[in-house]
Amino acid sequence: MMLAVGSTSRQGKLNGLVIALLVLGWAASLHAQRRSATDCTPSFPFKDSWWGADAAYSIPTPDGRSIWIFGDTLYGTGRVVEGNEPRMVRNSIGVSTCDDRSGWKIDYVIRRGDEGQLLDFFQAQHKDTWYWPLDGFFYKNNLWVALLCMRNSPKTSADALGFETCGTDLARISGLENDPQQWSVKYFPLVPDGVRAYPSATAVVEGEYAYIFALLEAGSRPMLLTRIPLDGLDAPAEHLQYLAKSGAWKPGLTPADAMHVMQRGNTEMTVRYHPGLKKWIAVLNYPKLFSDKIIARTAPQLAGPWSKGKVIYRIPEMQKGWTGYDKDTICYAGKEHPEFRRPGSMLITYACNTMAVRKLVGHLDIYFPKVVRVPFK
Repeated sequence: MMLAVGSTSRQGKLNGLVIALLVLGWAASLHAQRRSATDCTPSFPFKDSWWGADAAYSIPTPDGRSIWIFGDTLYGTGRVVEGNEPRMVRNSIGVSTCDDRSGWKIDYVIRRGDEGQLLDFFQAQHKDTWYWPLDGFFYKNNLWVALLCMRNSPKTSADALGFETCGTDLARISGLENDPQQWSVKYFPLVPDGVRAYPSATAVVEGEYAYIFALLEAGSRPMLLTRIPLDGLDAPAEHLQYLAKSGAWKPGLTPADAMHVMQRGNTEMTVRYHPGLKKWIAVLNYPKLFSDKIIARTAPQLAGPWSKGKVIYRIPEMQKGWTGYDKDTICYAGKEHPEFRRPGSMLITYACNTMAVRKLVGHLDIYFPKVVRVPFK
């Protein structure tokens, strides 16, 4: 547009346009400031019959939500323990949002049966077992979650706390635009019982594959690396591959031939990419039972080499000098949630439980995800 310098009316219009643009710019700046000031730090209040859970993986979706995956979940009008058995379902989910208007919000979802009874969100497919759902990923409008099959085993070692693993399945959750009670879940076998290495600990999509780390339940308990082509997810067991000691990818999963990509791993952890560092970051509890340390390992690639680990947080509940210390409390399930990251720090969660089960009733300061921001560059 050309304007004559000597035209008063046109100059007035130009001045008006400039003022309007300045006002719009100020408004946009104010909106951005308000948005940046919105507190999107997760918190986990007791509500919706949800009275605590562990695990707490979060999987962001393209529409801005995060789907939270929980393990054993206490429910009802309060916490109840009968004998040594807490009232619980074996898993549940949460759906969180955060925006300028309402800030952080989470809705819990415990699946309801036809008669209104509360059920595991992920239903066991094998007799006398249950699922502990762990990490997952989003692909083509569907959420995929690794399900660790568990069963009671009183003869197991003290470290196993009376449980043992019995395989891994993969769940595909579709219909995410609907009420979560209506989400469709389809189950796919992945690794059968007896393999002693079950892909589930953490999962990421990189390139044309979904990579899933597996803890080897032998020796120093290292981490193995498996992957599934994204175009083969509907038959994951048939398309599963593992990284062999030779550095080649081979079909299936043969633990004795698999590369140990991390020495001393953990059942639960996260591996996430940090673009600013151009590194993968693994967050996990130090791999020793009853440790108070959460560590971070770094690597240039998923296959490593992975660093030994740097302590990024000391869990106060596990330290004898802490005001609220209880000798029966144990803490675990350390992991990162990058969608809530801030510059110069990362957001992590962990969970605490008690070896004296009846303490769950009165100790409402444990058995839900604890949230911490820790410095990290």
